[in-house]
Amino acid sequence: MKLLRVGTAGAERPALLDGDGLTLRDLSGLVADIDGPLLADAAALDRIRAAAEAGDLPVLDAAGLRIGPPLARVGKVVCIGLNYHDHAAETGAQPPAEPVVFLKAADTVVGPDDTVLVPRGSRKTDWEVELAVVIGRTARYIADDEDPLSYVAGYAVAHDVSEREFQIERGGTWDKGKNCETFNPLGPWLVTADEVADPQALRLRLWVNGELKQDGTTADQIFPVADVVRYLSRFMTLYPGDVINTGTPAGVALGQPEPKPFLRAGDVVELEIDGLGRQRQELKDA
Repeated sequence: MKLLRVGTAGAERPALLDGDGLTLRDLSGLVADIDGPLLADAAALDRIRAAAEAGDLPVLDAAGLRIGPPLARVGKVVCIGLNYHDHAAETGAQPPAEPVVFLKAADTVVGPDDTVLVPRGSRKTDWEVELAVVIGRTARYIADDEDPLSYVAGYAVAHDVSEREFQIERGGTWDKGKNCETFNPLGPWLVTADEVADPQALRLRLWVNGELKQDGTTADQIFPVADVVRYLSRFMTLYPGDVINTGTPAGVALGQPEPKPFLRAGDVVELEIDGLGRQRQELKDA
């Protein structure tokens, strides 16, 4: 299923994209929202599937309808840095021996087509297309003989917007360059795990002002999705509704020759992942 949330910010309603890829169906008569408790409720998800298959869900008029983040009340956003061989190479970094982990605040999450704000004083705002993993059941200390992907509810497109000067040059950890407002567009859909046969076989692409900048595949991840989920479960408890951004392929502004083409107000970024949908953001000054 392709689950989404539509409407004005803060007042989104749950919806489903029909099998034709065009028609939106209203889920508000079945569920209150798309959130962690729903993803952990197999019976509720089965009711949605049954209603969709029976054609019982009302049609929503999509004209002019904003698409919000596909997940309400995100618990935490856990990010993996330097997780693609080609991205590590372009930044001159050695591939890490263990996953590089940092956190983004849940309030950085916005809709896939919402405005992204360039922070005040920013000189090095950068783009990063990423595969987001959404947790569907509580994961803690996943054993070696367990399948970590069984804890995954679904997948989405994430844009891990970053301010490189804040991140790298201002001391401390990466958090200052990762947590500016609007720095995590998510969606358009939460695609349930049963529709993603192999999370290591997805193409990711990103364009800036129509020019292709990133064109990679999750097959190039240093730490595959399953390994990342298991690894994180040994350092923190993952709950339904938590999101994991799994890293970005080569092609970010940071890895380009001087003068590096960092983002400015007026730029338009578009990004997509096979089967997971497409985003488009116009940048404005904060």
